[in-house]
Amino acid sequence: ASGCTVRYAGITAAPEIMAWARSPGGGRAAGPEGGSGDVPRGFEYISASHNPIGHNGLKFGLADGGVLPGPEAARLTEAFRALMESPEGPGRVEALLMAAPSPAPLFGAAAKAEAREAYLRFTSEVVYGKGGDDLAAALKAGLRERKLGIAADFNGSARTLSIDRDFFASLGLDFHVLNGVPGEIVHPIIPEGASLEPCRRFLEECHAADPSVILAYMPDCDGDRGNLVIHDEGEGRARALEAQEVFALSCVAELAQLVRTGELRYDGRGNALSKMAVVVNDSTSMRIDRIAAAFDVPVFRAEVGEANVVGLARKLRGEGYTVRILGEGSNGGTIIHPSAVRDPVDTVMALIKLLALRGDSGEKGLFEIWCTLSDQGELYTADFTLADIIASLPPWITTAVVSPDALLEVKTADHGLLKRRYQKIFLREWEARKEQIGALTAGRGRIRRWEVSACNGIRERRGIADFGDAGRGGLKICFLNDAGNRTASIWMRGSATEPVFRIMADVEGQDKKTEQYLIGWQRRMIAEADSW
Repeated sequence: ASGCTVRYAGITAAPEIMAWARSPGGGRAAGPEGGSGDVPRGFEYISASHNPIGHNGLKFGLADGGVLPGPEAARLTEAFRALMESPEGPGRVEALLMAAPSPAPLFGAAAKAEAREAYLRFTSEVVYGKGGDDLAAALKAGLRERKLGIAADFNGSARTLSIDRDFFASLGLDFHVLNGVPGEIVHPIIPEGASLEPCRRFLEECHAADPSVILAYMPDCDGDRGNLVIHDEGEGRARALEAQEVFALSCVAELAQLVRTGELRYDGRGNALSKMAVVVNDSTSMRIDRIAAAFDVPVFRAEVGEANVVGLARKLRGEGYTVRILGEGSNGGTIIHPSAVRDPVDTVMALIKLLALRGDSGEKGLFEIWCTLSDQGELYTADFTLADIIASLPPWITTAVVSPDALLEVKTADHGLLKRRYQKIFLREWEARKEQIGALTAGRGRIRRWEVSACNGIRERRGIADFGDAGRGGLKICFLNDAGNRTASIWMRGSATEPVFRIMADVEGQDKKTEQYLIGWQRRMIAEADSW
């Protein structure tokens, strides 16, 4: 009714429609269902995501391929609610429908083909970056020398009808699928914890039949989030990677690739000559800070929420930074520029690059670059495995999002008030416990002091005087050791999409007892603040 051409591609993974929306002309040509080839203005997407079945949401975005940021989404929500609450609303909608020149478009095969083609092209652009055809050729050569296979548990998601098989096949990767019928959701949706068990068992089966199959993934329903299962050569079995572990591996791969292409260069003293940055949410483990520091790249943090992370990266690019990798380590979500959305294909390909791009003719491979820059040269061997790469990551213990310890129910609706109460409790508790906490962490330098930060939208504020100023955003307390290094933290934030209050502890090292101590302490302090 507004004169817009509407293209409908049916069951489509979220990254696919976003790639389609940003493609010139919206596809190849006009299709029989009414495509015009006009420049796309944006997209609308009915998204199951990780919500319970039957609880769908809507994602809206413009032609930059990302979802609307929070303030713009709030304006859209307000306008929609006003329309629904208006007595004239139903009549206006009916009049628009009657005035439309043709019925609403049904699914069109040409639109779906255009969406897939746009997504294939865009995924190549994202995965290969400035390496382009040379990187694609190097990957194919590496995979011919060391055959690799991939398995996927699609769980009936939108990825059943997306590009995955075609893209991996283009590199010569064998691809095996479990639960590949669209809409047939056979187990829990969130790709973490117990939901990854069918994927883990499937990988064990595939690996037993073909030992080259060492990696598997499972997406959520709309296919923009996914986590990984690997066959761990060290343990001799398949195991699910932790979400934070997945994002850490992606960061190692993409930063090392920037070094390999010469986009990230150094002076004679190891200082980066390129203005690079990594952007994460505030609940991403500080393990990422250790990884980025090895590359001499700063880390910037935004509030939890994909739109916040993308928005901060966009702001930093406007300030002259190159932001190749960004994401939400707390859920394993990896975003690789120019994409503006999490994508399990990009995540899988980060690990494939680590495994396939090995040194030759005097050029270091990605894992060797990482070992060199992180002062772990002794770990590198020419026949390294995925288990070796994982063992090279800085050791941190982080509360998993799906852990029962990470979830609380709070009665206090005003989260700013809750955090203000919490501040009084924390200050009291710190004085009582600081010696005990220092003793717990003595192995990595006794914790001596703390600092607080708040993340709201794309803004991080350190050293706030009033914890309540964090409002509904994230509040993190970092603990610093004798040398002034951040070696642990506790974090909190109420979910914007679920009726839960999320908390986390993050501790350097491999001592689960310290993480358990901190998360238990955090739960008790918040419970006391909620009871006032």
